[in-house]
Amino acid sequence: MKPIKLITALTLAASIFLPCGCGNAGNNGGENAPGPERIRFILDWSPNTNHTGLYAARDRGWFTEENLTVEILSPPEDGALLLLGSGRAEFAVDVQEGLGPAIGREDPLPVQAVAAVISHNTSGLMSLKSTGIRRPRDLAGKRFASWGTPLVTAVIRDIVEGDGGDFAAVKMIPNNAVDAFSALETDVDSIWIYYAWDGIAAEIRGTETDFLDLGKINPELDFYTPVIVVNTGWAAAHPETVKRFLKALTRGYEFATANPGEAADILLKYAPELDAALVRRSQDYLASRYRGDAKRWGEIDEKRWGAFYQWMYRRGLLDKDIGSGGFTNEYLP
Repeated sequence: MKPIKLITALTLAASIFLPCGCGNAGNNGGENAPGPERIRFILDWSPNTNHTGLYAARDRGWFTEENLTVEILSPPEDGALLLLGSGRAEFAVDVQEGLGPAIGREDPLPVQAVAAVISHNTSGLMSLKSTGIRRPRDLAGKRFASWGTPLVTAVIRDIVEGDGGDFAAVKMIPNNAVDAFSALETDVDSIWIYYAWDGIAAEIRGTETDFLDLGKINPELDFYTPVIVVNTGWAAAHPETVKRFLKALTRGYEFATANPGEAADILLKYAPELDAALVRRSQDYLASRYRGDAKRWGEIDEKRWGAFYQWMYRRGLLDKDIGSGGFTNEYLP
């Protein structure tokens, strides 16, 4: 599953790169090397409010306090995990639903989640209120914008059939939309979104919509998206660096939680092309959701993490049963 790209331009790296450090933590990695240690961090999409804690930590100097210099990189078209697994970055933003197949395949990628950006799944299906999609079974006979992946198909089948509906009657059409609203107003009846962005955008526009919250429909679909992922080989060699990075990053997300207005200003400073009103409203929405009901920002619940992978395994979306593997809380402050 990959909800709509929030911004189409992915060539922002040159304008948002932070100063490069003297040492290369990915190659010579010396935790005793002089000068700041270099961390390469790959985003999942263009900058948005999922990333605010990262920019806040940079702007407030908390990475510098930990003797780190962080390069923020735009993602490749095929996602960050392959690049991360190859050792060409130390950290990345990705999603639990993509991480499972990466570690469950015959030759697993050396990657692992080390923090949850948001404590609960805020994604779901949005439709214009006029289409009458009030519950999952109402998707029957309607056009759903799909990426055509086995995961998307399995999720839609699960929620429709779980509500007593006819999945075969759902019109799964290719998702070629540039943005959610143009799609809903022309080609489709329902589309998968992150509420913190497109849902908030609908509120600002005054567009009346219905939203099917996946995690509330089925608790097994309350998976973690997005998450902070690390290259496990590098992390094993540099555990203290991982801890220092997450210490600074935690401060960034705690700042965004306590000060959404200031946090929005910081994000807009580094990504001025974003809609300011949307950023501010989105930041307010996420302020209470970054940590949510977790004991600390970033902490992942093993039971909930594993429940989603069991759901994936039962539906043939994983090559093997990986239990609750693929994450650790050990590096969090």
